[in-house]
Amino acid sequence: MVGDRKRPATFAGFSPFARSLLFSASSSKPLPPPEDPPAGGAADEIPSEIAGSSREMPPSKRAKRAEPSSDEERYSSNDESYSSDSDDSDDASEELDTVQADFAFYDPKPTDFHGVKLLLKTYLDSKPWDLTGFVDLILEQTTVGTVVKIADDDEDGEGNGADDSSAGGNDDLFGLISVLNLGRYGENRCIKDLKDYLLAVCGDKDTKKKLKQLLGEKAPDVGLLVCRRFVNFPYELVPKMYESLFDEVSWATEDEPTQELRDSFRFKHYLLVVRVLERKTPAKQKAKNSTEEDEPVIYPKLEDEIFRELSSWSFTFPIRSEQSAQQEMKNYKEMGLVMAVKAEAILKFRKKLEDLLSE
Repeated sequence: MVGDRKRPATFAGFSPFARSLLFSASSSKPLPPPEDPPAGGAADEIPSEIAGSSREMPPSKRAKRAEPSSDEERYSSNDESYSSDSDDSDDASEELDTVQADFAFYDPKPTDFHGVKLLLKTYLDSKPWDLTGFVDLILEQTTVGTVVKIADDDEDGEGNGADDSSAGGNDDLFGLISVLNLGRYGENRCIKDLKDYLLAVCGDKDTKKKLKQLLGEKAPDVGLLVCRRFVNFPYELVPKMYESLFDEVSWATEDEPTQELRDSFRFKHYLLVVRVLERKTPAKQKAKNSTEEDEPVIYPKLEDEIFRELSSWSFTFPIRSEQSAQQEMKNYKEMGLVMAVKAEAILKFRKKLEDLLSE
């Protein structure tokens, strides 16, 4: 999360303590060094809120172009571009070190390989699997899927032969979202590895039976929803990421060139593999007049709590992770979380996600 930015409103009983842990639970990616502001630009002003409440539909299979903004975050029907500033203190009397960054949505393409692979490095914990093949699937599916990068005027979102080392490349990739049909890609080694892994970590007999159905006979109707981003990714962009994804899924059912491809996006279920933080032991009796609350579960990505609430079933499993050096995190352990969400629940999800940010 970028500094001095309004944090999301409380959802489902999130305490201030839990939210403070949430924003420090994941590894972050540094923003690029500040650039000289354009003439007349308010480079060190901090935007108070995102000006992205317009419900206009993004352009059809868009260029996802960047349009720099100096003092406010913007979204329009002609592009998908956002701007955010960060500073190191809330005290206006102190000197501020401000970093301005313009974020833009782009179609995935081959030059994003290393940036996407970095985001997915721990997707299946430390298990050896065909991660390269998984990244390739995401990058090859350009009709549905988005990467979020630092905006660059030379980047056109559709690939123009620009040098890989130019701005807007791997080093500037901060987030991605996509959904892969488990039936369509079921013969790929990476999807086989993923299915084997999920069945191995599912300990509950009844839940494993349901999981086998989604991974087997129902796989052509199941979308593996993947959303990964660095912890300092501006949360105001998250609803737009999901809005873009689900709109593209809807468009793909009409615009894909063959009936087989169109049908491959008519999902009935979504499967998610994410991470949460669980208390190692039950919380101690809260001291009288104490304001500190230890949440039983902390969701590093707040929207995962909504998905879990709407899920048909879910299960957690232990993963290998280094113990956090932060004192506040000593009572928590990182766990994997698998959730199955019916496609019909997505409208509720989108509404709850909007409410989460607008409260």
